[in-house]
Amino acid sequence: VCSPPQRETGTISPLVLAAAHIAGIRHVYMIGGAQAIAAMAYGTASVPRVDKIVGPGNLFVVLAKRAVYGVVDIEALPGPTETLVIADDQADPVLAAADLLAQAEHDTIASAIMLTTSSEFAQAVQVEVGRQLEELGRADIAATALERRGGIVVVPTIEDAIRVSNEYAPEHLCPLVQDPCRYVGLVRNAGGIFLGERSFEVLGDYVAGPSHIMPTGGTARYASPLNVDDFRKVISLIGLNEKALEHISDAAERLAEAEGLTAHAQAVRKRRP
Repeated sequence: VCSPPQRETGTISPLVLAAAHIAGIRHVYMIGGAQAIAAMAYGTASVPRVDKIVGPGNLFVVLAKRAVYGVVDIEALPGPTETLVIADDQADPVLAAADLLAQAEHDTIASAIMLTTSSEFAQAVQVEVGRQLEELGRADIAATALERRGGIVVVPTIEDAIRVSNEYAPEHLCPLVQDPCRYVGLVRNAGGIFLGERSFEVLGDYVAGPSHIMPTGGTARYASPLNVDDFRKVISLIGLNEKALEHISDAAERLAEAEGLTAHAQAVRKRRP
């Protein structure tokens, strides 16, 4: 595990070290940023070379991961973070605003968007966002994110909202609706679905559900959150007896000849009686 030093102390956060201990991590290196990606990919005198690098980071970390892909494997190029809230007219505007702001305070390029079936609810949330902003320590960051990449859109139905969401493929999909489980089967593209006002996305950031490294930027159309399969690989095993060889060798020979690979075809013929 690589972790950057804290600016205040010059050492790794004790919270990170405690989590590493609980997870059974034996080695933690105090290094971060693009230089940490390079060190892990190529190895140094003090940092061993690895086979795969996973985890989010700032823009420089993401670009570094892209640069070393192929030398090592990576899980994705995560970020900027994004949330799509879908709300009906029964949702609580205070909680909807809180969820949007929790996303927006991550970064000035974070995206916090809400789709709702009620224009009155949209207006209530907008007022509540302005009120809650005044209480935040990172109000400037959240306000900039909302101005640049936030928004509230009124749609006819919840089904229409989910159709828009499937096109957007958000990292976090938060249906603040009555009976959210009813709509899960309609969702095709999302990193994670946070069902209702008691399953809000902030819990997923820290304590609820699996890994919170999720696909962003529309990549949920084809990618999944980080999971155990990211740390597994498959080795194909092929073993044929004489009967199986006799059964499929003609097809292999014909395909080789169709591709003009005469040595391939000859390798098949050499094995015939």
